[in-house]
Amino acid sequence: MSWLGNSYPLTIAAIVVGSIILALLGTFFGLLYRGIDRKLAAHMQGRIGPPIIQPFRDVRKLLAKESIIPDGGVSWLFQACPFIGLVVSISLLVYIPVFGQRALLEGYGDLILILYLLIIPCLTLVVGGFASSSPFATVGAQREMVIMMSYEFPLAVAIIAIAWRISHVTDINPFIFSTVAQYPIWNQVGPVGVVGSLILLFTLLVVTPGEVAKVPFDIAEAETEIAGGLLVEYSGRNLGLFYLADTIKAFAMVSLVVALFFPYNLSPVIGIGAAAPVVVVDALFFLLKVFLVMFISVILIRTAMARFKISQASYIYIIAMTSIGLVGLILLHVDMIV
Repeated sequence: MSWLGNSYPLTIAAIVVGSIILALLGTFFGLLYRGIDRKLAAHMQGRIGPPIIQPFRDVRKLLAKESIIPDGGVSWLFQACPFIGLVVSISLLVYIPVFGQRALLEGYGDLILILYLLIIPCLTLVVGGFASSSPFATVGAQREMVIMMSYEFPLAVAIIAIAWRISHVTDINPFIFSTVAQYPIWNQVGPVGVVGSLILLFTLLVVTPGEVAKVPFDIAEAETEIAGGLLVEYSGRNLGLFYLADTIKAFAMVSLVVALFFPYNLSPVIGIGAAAPVVVVDALFFLLKVFLVMFISVILIRTAMARFKISQASYIYIIAMTSIGLVGLILLHVDMIV
């Protein structure tokens, strides 16, 4: 089932309407999960923490304030970056299956496109930091480029490994999400392959906090070292747009992990046939899966660990996690020949 029925190809009007719906839902649940994240992390650290609706208040306040343009900055580029980052973050949602439905633009994009789109919001932060002319933002931009190049290696290894394994059981393009959902990795492997798949899942769970710039991989925004880094000169509406882009991208990244490793719906299991209950049940089940992945990969990690140095974070991703991901790929290959 898709967002707008089963008629393909979609009309321009249907794509526009579907994109608006996904943008609103992605924004709402991105901010909601951000509030839950902050609340749970606070309780785990013995604090009360802000109310769950605090991210909504923050965005409302920021969007109502004036944006200050720093002297010496490249004004048009400084203001364009937050908007581009938000648009691309929303674009991720139209290519990734969310809420138990097929991707809105299924067939127009695949996992390789997602790899490229995930880079762009980070690049807008980097370009915006350089465009601000602030020395703190410049240092943050340099750090962001290093960490971005670092986690792309294990992310690509995990995605390619899954697609490569699925390609051995079907002639359909294994990089399309519908193929991944039709041939879940857990159903295609034996005991050795299950171990390899768990290793790849672990790899993506570790990549996620780096992709969404959370502790211990928030080196580019380290407030205690570089006063906020990339965003030190941003304020008002521009900062609010970056805030929204960050929350939506985080929701999309966790949804990507769910789509790759847990592309299951609950309605077929419990035998629901009516259309409306199916949509509701599958959407709620999807939100539960997103929460569990977020809790493990973001909340637990950032609560239990302190911020890494840039050299440590780079080593973890380029050497450690890439090697671990390759071990998972090797185990998938061994599983096919034993």
